Amino acid sequence: MAASPSARAGQFPEPRDEAAEEEETGRKRKAHGMLKLYYGLPSNGEEKDPLDPTDVDGAHFNPELFLNKLRKECPLPQLMDCEADMVKQIRALDSDMQTLVYENYNKFISATDTIRKMKNDFKKMEDEMDCLAANMAVITEFSARISSTLQDQHEQITKLSGVHTLLRKLQFLFELPARLNKCIELEAYGQAVRYYGKARSILHQYQHMPSFQGIQNDCQKIMASLSQRLREKFRDGGSSAQALAECVELLLQLDEPAEELCDEFLSHARLRLEEELAALQSDLALHAPSTTGPAPPSDILEFIDRGCNGFVSSLCLVIASYQDLFINSPSQEIPRSHSIAYMAQEKLVSFVNNLTSHYFSMVEQRLQLERGLGDNSLLVRALDRFHRRLQALAKLLPTSEVAAAGTEIVIRAAEERVWQYLQALRCFFLDCLTDVRQALAAPRLAGKDTPSLAELLASVSASILNQIKSVLTYVHLFTAKDITFSNKPYFKGEFCSQGVREGLIVGFIKSICQTARQFCETAGDRGGSTPPALLLLLSRLCLDYETSTISYILTLTDEQFLVQDHSPVTAVTSLCSEAREAAQKLLNHYVKVQGLIVSQMLRKSVETRDWINTIEPRNVRAVMKRVVEDTTSIDVQVGLLYEEGVRKAHSSDSSKRAFSVYSNSRMQTRYAPSYTPSAPMDTNLLSNIQKLFSERIDIFSPVEFNKVSVLTGIIKISLKTFLECVRLRTFGRHGLQQIQVDCHYLQLYLWRFVSDENLVHFLLDEIVGSAAHRCLDPMPMEQSVIEVICERG
Repeated sequence: MAASPSARAGQFPEPRDEAAEEEETGRKRKAHGMLKLYYGLPSNGEEKDPLDPTDVDGAHFNPELFLNKLRKECPLPQLMDCEADMVKQIRALDSDMQTLVYENYNKFISATDTIRKMKNDFKKMEDEMDCLAANMAVITEFSARISSTLQDQHEQITKLSGVHTLLRKLQFLFELPARLNKCIELEAYGQAVRYYGKARSILHQYQHMPSFQGIQNDCQKIMASLSQRLREKFRDGGSSAQALAECVELLLQLDEPAEELCDEFLSHARLRLEEELAALQSDLALHAPSTTGPAPPSDILEFIDRGCNGFVSSLCLVIASYQDLFINSPSQEIPRSHSIAYMAQEKLVSFVNNLTSHYFSMVEQRLQLERGLGDNSLLVRALDRFHRRLQALAKLLPTSEVAAAGTEIVIRAAEERVWQYLQALRCFFLDCLTDVRQALAAPRLAGKDTPSLAELLASVSASILNQIKSVLTYVHLFTAKDITFSNKPYFKGEFCSQGVREGLIVGFIKSICQTARQFCETAGDRGGSTPPALLLLLSRLCLDYETSTISYILTLTDEQFLVQDHSPVTAVTSLCSEAREAAQKLLNHYVKVQGLIVSQMLRKSVETRDWINTIEPRNVRAVMKRVVEDTTSIDVQVGLLYEEGVRKAHSSDSSKRAFSVYSNSRMQTRYAPSYTPSAPMDTNLLSNIQKLFSERIDIFSPVEFNKVSVLTGIIKISLKTFLECVRLRTFGRHGLQQIQVDCHYLQLYLWRFVSDENLVHFLLDEIVGSAAHRCLDPMPMEQSVIEVICERG
């Protein structure tokens, strides 16, 4: 049943819209597939059954079956759409066919003309081929006639041709002596050898015939003369390398002994190379060290260039020529060439090793003359050029020892340079110490500022650090990337770790500590004349090295020289402990020296005075004032380099304290006129008991790195010396009173410098007590009188 067009349009809108959308793409696809359809080629889509009668594009298409299938399977709207689609396809196919015809019309016309011309050309070609076949038949007939005519004379012609060739050879043989003489006259030695080489086998084969024997004898005489001339030319010192090579090659072709030629070639080359070495030796003699002679005429780079461009280049040419002649020569017979090459190779290696050993000896002598400790870029460039040229020589002769020996020379030169820089750093350090000595010994002029200890320390420390950095920069040139020998395993590993780090930097740091410790030697040696301020400065320098400088220097070294060696190296902590030990030893020695200086004054003041017959004290002795002044100056000196340190809390009456010998009521009764003989024994016993409960004082104990500890050590040594000197003397009444005044004066000032004021009080008590024990009339002075004298003093 039929539906209205509007209902059909509303019910089935999709097929019409899809057909409209696919119209363009279908037309393009069909245009590309037209030729495939025309020529029967398969399409790129899905393969269809070629026997399907309902396939519109198939060869077995049946319209009736196709229509019946559509009527059965499709509704009316789809049938109408299919009809419209087929109409469009038919129109499109017609349009495409017209387009193809229009586009290819000229091609069709041209193809038709081409086919017509080919028909005409092939017809002409067939005529020419027939004519050619006829001509070939005629040629074949003429050839057969000629062959039949000359068949009888062919053998005679062959014999005549052979006779002619033989006659030419005989003519060459008979003319050979004349030809050889002519070549020798024209100095065409190579041509003469080639002529003789061609005829030698024939003459040897027929030497039993008199005529050939005469020719052979003449040729042998001529070639003997030629061989003699070649040997004279070979021995001629003015011959070029090419002329020598030609002579050797010709002599080998004349069956001269190869071993003898090798020896002659090498002896001649030795003369020329020894001349080069003699020139280098004369140049080396000009560089011999002299105190009054002029400066060297050339630097190390010029010397190496002269040797490389002269001796090494000539040696390379000799090796190349020798190898071409005796080892790699293609003219030698194969069975014989192996033995000759082996013999020649051994002779060449021995020859090269002998000459290069002499050359290397001169290079090492010249390197030892390089004593300049500044920029060593010239030295490194010279070693690099030397190493490069030796590598080229080693490539020519790998079996020689040249490369290994040359590398060893470079390594020794680098090690020697590092050692020289170490010695230079040591000398620089000693020069710095000499400058410090001079600055300390220089008189202080009015109006002119003299450098303090802190300034001298900063100057020395900065100078040494800058010098180390400069040396590291110079040594780093040995490991630069553009230097060929820097790629050697030694310069990547052992040179950086053992040479620079251990040998140079660690060695210099240890040298500083060792030199500093040498100043601590006993009197009479070097340390006896050392200024105490220098000891103090060196102590602070070593302490600064232990704190930061050593770590900084080693870190800088490791950064500049990337060590790839796993050999053991000195630890930073080990060096720091060594520097701290040196600083401690120097500071202890400084305390000892300063204590002995003050002690010397006190000892002389005690030993040179008559303590029994002395007058009543009216003032403080001048030596005590000098002791206080020197202690104050030492305090200022130490304070410039070291921190204050820790002190124990001071009592409020430290400067007013009275000594027990005259302030204790028990002790005062001891000095009363009515004392009995047993009284001294009792007081001695009580004094010894009191010492048992007091703290033990270690006079020469190690000091700490601060000002208070240093001053405490100096004062302990001074007062202990004072005490021991007092114990060796006998005192009268006024002598005891003078000791009381002096000790009270010292007590007024010295307690400020020490870490524990009780230490000063105890030692001064011991001094006064010892004087009282050794006094003939022990009558102490009143405390008020002592204070008045000390205040007035």
